[in-house]
Amino acid sequence: MAQGTVQVTHTGTSRWRRRTGEYASLAAALEAAADGDVLTVAPGTYRENLVVQRAVTLRGPEGAQGSVRIAPADGVPLTVRASAVIQDLHVEGQDAAAPAVLVEDGTPELLGLRVVARSASGIEVRGGARPTVRRCTVDNPAGVGIAVLDGGGGVFEECEVVAAGQAGVAVRSGAHPRLERCRVHHAAGSGLTATGEGSALEAVGCEVYEVRGSGVQVTGRATAHLTDCDVHRTTGDGVTLDTDAVLTLADCRIHDIPENAVDLRSRSVLTLTRTTVRQFGRNGLSVWDPGTRVDANQCEIFDSTGDYPAVWVSDGATAVLDSCRVHDVPDALFVLDRGSRADVVDSDLSQVRNTAVSVSDGATAQLDDCRIRDAATGAWFRDHGSGGTLNNCTLDGNRTGVIVTKGADPTIERCTVDSPSEAGVYVSAGGRGSFLNCRVTGSAGYGFHVIDGCRTTLRKCRTERCARGGYEFADGGPDSAYDSGPLVEDCTSDESTGLTAPAAAPEPVVQTAAQSPGLLGSIPGQRTTEQEPLIAGTAPAEPARTSKAVLGELDALVGLDSVKREVRALTDMIEVGRRRQRAGLKAASVKRHLVFTGSPGTGKTTVARLYGEILASLGVLDKGHLVEVSRVDLVGEHIGSTAIRTQEAFQRAHGGVLFIDEAYALSPEDAGRDFGKEAIDTLVKLMEDQREAVVVIVAGYTAEMERFLSVNPGVASRFSRTITFGDYGPGELLRIVEQQADEHEYRLSPGTSEALTKYFTEIPKGPAFGNGRTARQTFEAMVERHASRVAQLPDPSTDDLTLLYPEDLPELP
Repeated sequence: MAQGTVQVTHTGTSRWRRRTGEYASLAAALEAAADGDVLTVAPGTYRENLVVQRAVTLRGPEGAQGSVRIAPADGVPLTVRASAVIQDLHVEGQDAAAPAVLVEDGTPELLGLRVVARSASGIEVRGGARPTVRRCTVDNPAGVGIAVLDGGGGVFEECEVVAAGQAGVAVRSGAHPRLERCRVHHAAGSGLTATGEGSALEAVGCEVYEVRGSGVQVTGRATAHLTDCDVHRTTGDGVTLDTDAVLTLADCRIHDIPENAVDLRSRSVLTLTRTTVRQFGRNGLSVWDPGTRVDANQCEIFDSTGDYPAVWVSDGATAVLDSCRVHDVPDALFVLDRGSRADVVDSDLSQVRNTAVSVSDGATAQLDDCRIRDAATGAWFRDHGSGGTLNNCTLDGNRTGVIVTKGADPTIERCTVDSPSEAGVYVSAGGRGSFLNCRVTGSAGYGFHVIDGCRTTLRKCRTERCARGGYEFADGGPDSAYDSGPLVEDCTSDESTGLTAPAAAPEPVVQTAAQSPGLLGSIPGQRTTEQEPLIAGTAPAEPARTSKAVLGELDALVGLDSVKREVRALTDMIEVGRRRQRAGLKAASVKRHLVFTGSPGTGKTTVARLYGEILASLGVLDKGHLVEVSRVDLVGEHIGSTAIRTQEAFQRAHGGVLFIDEAYALSPEDAGRDFGKEAIDTLVKLMEDQREAVVVIVAGYTAEMERFLSVNPGVASRFSRTITFGDYGPGELLRIVEQQADEHEYRLSPGTSEALTKYFTEIPKGPAFGNGRTARQTFEAMVERHASRVAQLPDPSTDDLTLLYPEDLPELP
């Protein structure tokens, strides 16, 4: 039975109709009401299935939102078939086969409804209905949140789906709603989904998050247009398009996605404008199948959390990136399979851990006016049939600018490769390629390195300041064809600038491709394939400190008592050995290579630098400088490059210390065909061959380093001792902060030291804890908070400007 009564205010003019009335049930009130009447429902629970067929206003009492509950045992609690106004009702649906609110006709307004249901759908719009739905919430953990079907439409403003057992918002069968400033979250299916020919979804200023599926799914010839929307924290892909779907994203943000941020398949088309894609676990853009296409303009893709390329184009798909930025990712752009194509214009690819642009399996990439920076490989054309063009691009600070292998044949025009650490251009294994008006400057290796007799074309290219030589052409061996080797025209180099060969080295030999006289033309001083070591020019070395001065700096470091004892003992052994030799006595053999174990931030790099200086002051090493490398500096991406990288790192450390951080990464537990073993084998041989010229220190976590030393018996035998760096205690971390404060002219106020000690005692000491680095970061955070506080003072005193207080401490992580 109804709880309470219903008051109806009539606006009709018929004399026989009462102006007002009270009814015992909502059904009776609706039966008596005429168009324009206002039905004010008294608080209570109404177990009725309401059908609104006239243009009335049905509302709860003012100021008592949610006090009117429409909660029948089954069926549809509220059906609207007219241009009515339904306001401030609480609707509960219990029928899994029916919607809780059904809008079938007219242009009604639904205002402030709260729908709590276990129904097929929370709010369902069908057919010719065009409702305006404002500030309504739907909580339906058993079915769809909002469903718009069968040609239905309408506008949903500031609505929220707080839970859905299926899709948050589902559009199908030719429906076309518009969502404005809506929120959809905690759905068990997709957040927003549109499917079926003629179906169209428009969303402006909406947010989709915490869904167990795709954030947005458009399939089966449906279309969607999202503007200024956020999609994040999904368990599936952020956005999914399939089977001729069309989607436009403008000024949107897609982030915190564990899978693909955007995935397109089966002739779908996506247009992205001024949209950011970040923190994705697989691909930022994943584009598959012939006819599938993505056009991205002024977009940013960055901060990958996985190990996959940011943009993946395969199976004949097409991607266009115009004025985009891709950065802080494992790989930037992979284009695979015949028919696949990527066109990149005026875009930046930077901070790429592996390869910025990879083209393989017959695919094509066209890059115009692009900038590729800080990648292991700028562009890699991998195999037969793969090609394209790099036109007027700059490749700056990459390990290798361009790699061409296995029959790939790109055209590289008017490009500049600046400061590569390995080579400007590397061509091997039957790679071809045409390089026209290209320039390589400041290479730490070769400018152009073409091996295996590859038929590469170089025209009007130039190299400058390349450490190992401007051009290196290694032939393909005795079985190579007569006409193999590069074709070189009008290329120049200043490869001898700033470099001189050792006195004992033979005169440089000019080598021509395919042994054709005069082929290199104006390339000066071409080297043979067996490269003699190069030495730096005539810059005078800075005077070395004495061992006593360096040991004094070591003693001044906070903590590390056992480390200091170990280094002093080793230093004493070396010093006494030198004195015995001068006295004509035998000196004990001292292996100088060391293993440093311990957590990050415990001073391993600093001690390695000081150790090198000590050895130089004792005359054991020529220079004592430190060259720090890790796995990424030693392990190459193609066969043979690992040995080259390891040898080059060893050469840079000649006369000093080669410090390999996280050395255990060279032998991962699931190594398989990993090239790390090649780096270890090369390292072991070089440590033996050049044992008097380079000291090697390997460092990393204690347990991992024990495993590393057990992998190769030759590795463990090369190191004399292991030095363990213990974690800093709270008191030692406090001393580091005090040193930082003194250095930067700050002071700790009374009570701040105690607060810091408590802070360092309570701070989590997990794997990411940085020890001394954490102390320095804490000091920097205190200085920032101090600045924010003091900047508000109109006339700060000296104490105000220098004193750090406990409240300047950051929050514990």
